[in-house]
Amino acid sequence: MTKQTLSFSRTDSAKFFRTLNKRVNSYFKDNNIKRTGNWRLYIKAIVMFTLLIAPLVLILTVDLPVWVQILFMMLVGVGMAGVGMNVMHDANHGSFSSKKWVNKLMGSSIYILAGNDYNWKVQHNVLHHTYTNIQGHDEDIDAGRIIRFSKHTKWLRIHKYQKYYAFFLYGLLTVNWAITTDFKQTFQYLKRKLSYGEFPNPASQWTKLIIGKILYYAIWVVLPLAVGFSWWQVLIGFLIMHYTAGIILSVIFQLAHVMPNTEMPLPDEHGNMKNTWAIHQLFTTSNFSPKSWLVEFYTGGLNRQVEHHLFSNISHVHYRKIAKIVKETAGEFSLPYNEYHSIWKAIAEHYNQLKALGNNPAVQA
Repeated sequence: MTKQTLSFSRTDSAKFFRTLNKRVNSYFKDNNIKRTGNWRLYIKAIVMFTLLIAPLVLILTVDLPVWVQILFMMLVGVGMAGVGMNVMHDANHGSFSSKKWVNKLMGSSIYILAGNDYNWKVQHNVLHHTYTNIQGHDEDIDAGRIIRFSKHTKWLRIHKYQKYYAFFLYGLLTVNWAITTDFKQTFQYLKRKLSYGEFPNPASQWTKLIIGKILYYAIWVVLPLAVGFSWWQVLIGFLIMHYTAGIILSVIFQLAHVMPNTEMPLPDEHGNMKNTWAIHQLFTTSNFSPKSWLVEFYTGGLNRQVEHHLFSNISHVHYRKIAKIVKETAGEFSLPYNEYHSIWKAIAEHYNQLKALGNNPAVQA
């Protein structure tokens, strides 16, 4: 089935985004700062790669108690999510470095995280960032039949219980990446001729995907087996790692968009959206923990999704500084700036949203 072509409004009589963009550009120009990463980001990259690799090396080379091995595999999962949010994410947005080859290299870290750069760029940069929270276009709010993230998704009886089981299923996110998601996405995206930049040669993309998966399983499965771990030990470690990373990444993603203060608008019968793209981002996106240095450091600035969605070509290390500009400008134009002051409040509100979306809409009506 062909998806409906969408068009955002081009009418912004108050000129919100033109004003905001001018002010943000002036900030970088006046302070003589590049919009890409800096030494702070490069140090973070070293920290995150160390969290990912060091515990694995110790497990493979040192005779450790079982409980330490379990703890270390959880730490590997923390590192996996950390590399994804801080390194891979910025790089595949082209904002890690001003040098394209550095972005390409750091973006390729997705291959040791179970993903594929072509699929990720299409799903995230094209579909999610363009059609944020629009049912049928933004795959980030499509969890199949098991979880209802949008009021526009068909309600099923099982959704009454999603407030209890959703968080447990979040841990399966990267496991699905490793096993099935990439193959399905490559097939669908190539068929729909989607791309971020130049459309890839299909044969080259399939070859790249298969080689990437072979490399991935060689590191995370074959290598531990080769040094003497049994298959069941490798399986348990693999699941612990992925479950840890999956919960972290899923929760961070959902706190930005599946919240009581974010909207999920639909186009009219002609495929026209009510707002301009930039204003649409303000209505569909939310921040959390803006004052927490630790949350911002670890999540790669994804606690400031409003800034990220408006300026995804700017490295997250600058979001704290430009957030004041974005918030003041949104207020000046009487537009929303969604924000929760703590991660715990945001998690509680996400739970409430899952609960609300799990209620039978027919009964509510």
